[in-house]
Amino acid sequence: MSQLARPGKIIAVHLNYRSRAAQRGRTPAQPSYFFKPASSVAATGGELERPAGTELLAFEGEIALIIGSTARRVSPEDGWAAVSGVTAANDFGLYDLRAADKGSNVRSKGGDGFTPLGPDVIPAADVNPDALRVRTWLNGELVQEGTTDDLLFPFGRLVADLSQLMTLEPGDVILTGTPAGSSVTQPGDTVEVEVDAPSAPGAPTSGRLVTRITEGRVPFGDFGTKPSVDDHQRAEAWGTPPAPAEPTFVLTDELRAALASVATATLSSQLRKRGLNNVSIDGLASTRPDARLIGTAKTLRYIPNREDLFASHGGGYNAQKRAFDAVGSGEVLVIEARGERGSGTVGDVLALRAQVNGAAGIVTDGGVRDLAVVAALDIPTYHGGPHPAVLGRKHVPWEADVTIACGGAAVQPGDVIVGDADGLLVIPPALVAEVVADAIEQEREEEYIAEQVAAGHPVDGLFPMNAEWKERYRAWLTQR
Repeated sequence: MSQLARPGKIIAVHLNYRSRAAQRGRTPAQPSYFFKPASSVAATGGELERPAGTELLAFEGEIALIIGSTARRVSPEDGWAAVSGVTAANDFGLYDLRAADKGSNVRSKGGDGFTPLGPDVIPAADVNPDALRVRTWLNGELVQEGTTDDLLFPFGRLVADLSQLMTLEPGDVILTGTPAGSSVTQPGDTVEVEVDAPSAPGAPTSGRLVTRITEGRVPFGDFGTKPSVDDHQRAEAWGTPPAPAEPTFVLTDELRAALASVATATLSSQLRKRGLNNVSIDGLASTRPDARLIGTAKTLRYIPNREDLFASHGGGYNAQKRAFDAVGSGEVLVIEARGERGSGTVGDVLALRAQVNGAAGIVTDGGVRDLAVVAALDIPTYHGGPHPAVLGRKHVPWEADVTIACGGAAVQPGDVIVGDADGLLVIPPALVAEVVADAIEQEREEEYIAEQVAAGHPVDGLFPMNAEWKERYRAWLTQR
């Protein structure tokens, strides 16, 4: 084994393992590259600081090729001959800065210590390039394992491709891509990478390249691009495979009309047939028991009052006010108040705001202030009872658009809420069309059964209908 010298230039491949390409959801036809500065090298691993104010520092265990002789315009067949050795590399990347320089990765992958290499070099002459293996451990658990028979672009081809335009010089390093399994590290984690050739004589190895992650203390300045993340970057950093886009549910006018045509009791029966027994919001009264409530849920959650938290979250344009401003046409604002009725959770002004926005209704398992005024509005409000106290007596408005509990039922944003004098139901969007279609059929059958009972027929065999009565029912349908 020989030791590693500081490289002149470091060239990294974006995607090169089939397993990683499958994870990313795209397979390149040709290799593409980016540069990493020599100052990013940490020759023996050691400690790596996750910069202050960031969350997505990801590891990528890789095989590093070390160029041993000058290469310019070499063929793919001769590319491996320009390699003097291989070693372990960890191509760390900070997804918080990924958008800063697009695909160049200057800041996201160019930080000091972001390219640990070593500790030992395996001579290229001692191994078959098609029989190498790279493995990565996170806190002692094997999280990555890839072999070179999974490569999209063999090592000789990478050397040849790069040498078409630039001279590869002794000491230069090519990072050859990472297999599936790359993910995020946290301060306190230890990441280890090893490259070996298990089938070669003596099973040569680079040894374990060990990097310990620490927490940075120096914040970014008020110049340059600041760290930022979104759900897409989180999924990419954590290694979540791309999910197929799910069709967006729309509560159409036709579905609203169909839901309005059947009783909540019938809908409840259909939900029960599908194993959903805990989808009723219980214990609430309605300001408009004569009105039918149908809409999609927008959620708001209160937590128990704590003075310091109310001071930071209860005043100004808080989560409650933002939710009432944001509730849209046809939506139902559903509030989690933990069944605590010892203060108001909505009053006349905010209820009026929801009505002006076109909201279909308000549901809270807490109290209502100004109940007489709220009850005089057109918008139906389901509530736990009246109370004169303000919100802050019992609650802190905390967050909106999250899964909540209301009246003993779980409610997610976008769930369909149906209510009448009998109560309130929560219907998962994916089930709405089939539930309402079967509910309409159920009420049709019940209408027929009621006619037969009124005509003097006994209920035995009729309710529910046996085969003979079902045949009569089908005949009755054709005559309608």
